[in-house]
Amino acid sequence: MTSTFPATGERSGEAPEFPMTRAAGCPFDPPPQLRAMQEQGPPARVRLWDGTTPWLVTRYAEQRAVLSDPHVSSDVTLPGYPSPAKYTGGAISFILMDDPEHARLRRMVTAPFTIKRIEAMRPAVQAIVDRLIDDLLAGPKPVDLVEAFALPVPSLVICELLGVPYRDHDFFQANSKNLISRTVSAEERGAAHAALTGYLDDLLGKKIAEPGDDLLTRLTQQIDKGELTREQAASMGVLLLLAGHETTANMIALGTLALLEHPDQLALLRDGDDPKLVAGAVEELLRYLNITHNGRRRLALADIEIGGRVIRAGEGIILANDVGNRDPEAFADPDRLDLRRDARHHVAFGFGVHQCLGQPLARMELQVVYSTLYRRIPTLTAAAGIDEIPFKHDGSVYGVYELPVTW
Repeated sequence: MTSTFPATGERSGEAPEFPMTRAAGCPFDPPPQLRAMQEQGPPARVRLWDGTTPWLVTRYAEQRAVLSDPHVSSDVTLPGYPSPAKYTGGAISFILMDDPEHARLRRMVTAPFTIKRIEAMRPAVQAIVDRLIDDLLAGPKPVDLVEAFALPVPSLVICELLGVPYRDHDFFQANSKNLISRTVSAEERGAAHAALTGYLDDLLGKKIAEPGDDLLTRLTQQIDKGELTREQAASMGVLLLLAGHETTANMIALGTLALLEHPDQLALLRDGDDPKLVAGAVEELLRYLNITHNGRRRLALADIEIGGRVIRAGEGIILANDVGNRDPEAFADPDRLDLRRDARHHVAFGFGVHQCLGQPLARMELQVVYSTLYRRIPTLTAAAGIDEIPFKHDGSVYGVYELPVTW
């Protein structure tokens, strides 16, 4: 039966706040309130930072249906869009646009992320991982795995791909941290965005004067053709630089901690050399951990039905992918980490036309890391209790700020 009545709590003004809080002692699991809402069934209202009450979709099948629905928009500029924070100005990223403009801009940066080109990068990424592990083994211990390994690996890779000098990593990592934080002020977030945009704009200027074999140089060629403004190109650069290091770095560190907490699963990677097992382990860890935990945001362009609930045109929608990937209707025993599971149909990278552009690169980097780190340091262990490790509850990308390890 289709219902057009408000969800439970909406009439009494009791819509729960979103994002929600994870349970103490359960850092790898979605908030229990999300699980309760998933068990209750249809989409329900939640309350955001600005007092608006968009719909929250928690079930896997319904999330995929929404993400492929042409009557649903990703355009952050539309009234009613459930923004995760106050808009601070600047160019809009193409991931926050709809087709045809989204597709037009996205095509300009897809070539370097094709599976064939990413596979060609694997030996270079393997060399980076091996060198950083050499440095770990030669250095003092305990050591913070985030600073010494998890953050440098994807930062070095994305810098090479984009044509960004790695020597500037302290600058772009610090501003990236502010840009994705939920606790900094709108002014601080705006300043971080402006700093990164200015930095990328300056690099574009240098690429115009001295072209290289990199993605930023490709973007300058689109500027020359009149197909892209310099502001749009700088915005693309910010997106690719931010997404290219933050998400994978957090997956490396959080994935390692999850494996250390599940030694039977860690042993599968440490003691085996089956590439198919490694590839499957990456998919399962992406499903299990879901480091993008603020939900994917959309806006209904027309009246649509989701899970028996009618969502009206102009109403916001949030897709809680972290609990969607723990839906028992899609994944048997979903709260169990099982590296032998076929988890390829997860929604960690989204679904539909807006699914993550860089997923081939992220997958390859994680495959190299997970197949190398634990084999080369077989006695790797956490140097602090899990209750002592600082988790990133305050950011739009989940992970750990530090991960002390020894061997």
